Amino acid sequence: MYDTSMKSTLKQIKVAQTCCPVHVTLPEQDPITAQQALELEDLFKILANDTRLKLLHSLARVEEMCVCDLAATMEMTPQAISNQLQRLSDRGIVATRRSGNMIYYRIVDQCVIGLLQKAMCLLDDSVKHSRKPE
Repeated sequence: MYDTSMKSTLKQIKVAQTCCPVHVTLPEQDPITAQQALELEDLFKILANDTRLKLLHSLARVEEMCVCDLAATMEMTPQAISNQLQRLSDRGIVATRRSGNMIYYRIVDQCVIGLLQKAMCLLDDSVKHSRKPE
C-alpha cells in the first residue's frame, strides 16, 4: 500500500498503475507531449552530427569565431562549414555577425552549452563505467 503523499505524487505525474515504488525526480515537470517528443527528436537529429557537434564545441569555448577560423580548426572548407552552421542557424542555436567580408558565428542558445557540458559528462562517465578492472 502507498501512503497518501505517494498517491498524490503519482496522480501528478499521471501514472495510471504502478507495481513498484516511484521516486519522482522531476516533480515540477509534466511528462512531455507527443508534439514535444517530435520536436526534441528533430533537435537531436540536428545535433547528432559529428561536424556540427565539433563546431558547437569550438563555439562554446569562445565568444564567437569567423567561418575561416572555424574551417581551419576543423580542416574543412569554409563552404562546408557554412553549410553546417546554416543548419544550426535555422534552429536558432547560432547567430551571425558580419564585419566587412567576415562572418562571425556565436551560440545564442545558452542551453546548448549546458547540453554539451552534460553530454561530455555522460561520455566521461560511460568511459569510466565501461573500463573493466585489471
